[in-house]
Amino acid sequence: MKLTALGVWGGYPYKDAGTTSYLLTSDSGFNLLIDAGSRAVTELEHEISPLCLDAAIVSHYHEDHIADLGVLRQYRQLWPKTDPDWDSAILKIYGHDKDAQAFKNLTLDGVSKGIAYDVHGVQKVGPFDITFKETVHPILCYAMRIIERKTGQTLVFTGDTGWFDGLIDFANGVDMLLADVYFFADKSNMPNHLSSVEAGQAACQAGVKKLVLTHLPQFGDLEQLRKEAENAAQGVSTELAEPHKSWDFKTF
Repeated sequence: MKLTALGVWGGYPYKDAGTTSYLLTSDSGFNLLIDAGSRAVTELEHEISPLCLDAAIVSHYHEDHIADLGVLRQYRQLWPKTDPDWDSAILKIYGHDKDAQAFKNLTLDGVSKGIAYDVHGVQKVGPFDITFKETVHPILCYAMRIIERKTGQTLVFTGDTGWFDGLIDFANGVDMLLADVYFFADKSNMPNHLSSVEAGQAACQAGVKKLVLTHLPQFGDLEQLRKEAENAAQGVSTELAEPHKSWDFKTF
């Protein structure tokens, strides 16, 4: 499978780049949008047509993770039905149903259907098996462990989270840990986001193959942030997410 960054900032768009959004493509060609932060639709157009999405999934309902969901629905709703390449498929959008109104908003008649993911079991989404872990965040958020059934390739996306011990077991042995890192080494044990050092420690203790830092801060030297995480990761390959940077899991 291949992961492509669309938006990488935390909180708000900055310097012509958007907030958290990723495209995960399976070897079979299934396209899954993971979160849909600001600018997700226009950045997605540089990779695939938004009409070619097979499903979307959201970690939580903070605006920097769902800002473009409405735009995505309107894109699909208003696209000319006479276009022979457009099959007018209903887009499945997976999210938790603990916030009834936010979950209801995932559905737009004739355009999208909200599906409550199984937070206690395995949610099958196309070729992927996804399990969930509640994170440490001011509003309910779920980390995701995604396995491509055919290849066994694995990704953990932390969503937004502060440090919690269960993160190590959840990410154990995965190919990539895509980690929320909004703070430098001088801030740890925050109730909402990881620090660079905490992300590196999680990657090291979980024995992951690659650490990718996302939900990046708009302030400070990001190369310093990466080095802090890399030092704590003790040999785990550590990279900064950048818009339109891709990772092919075959190469890990």
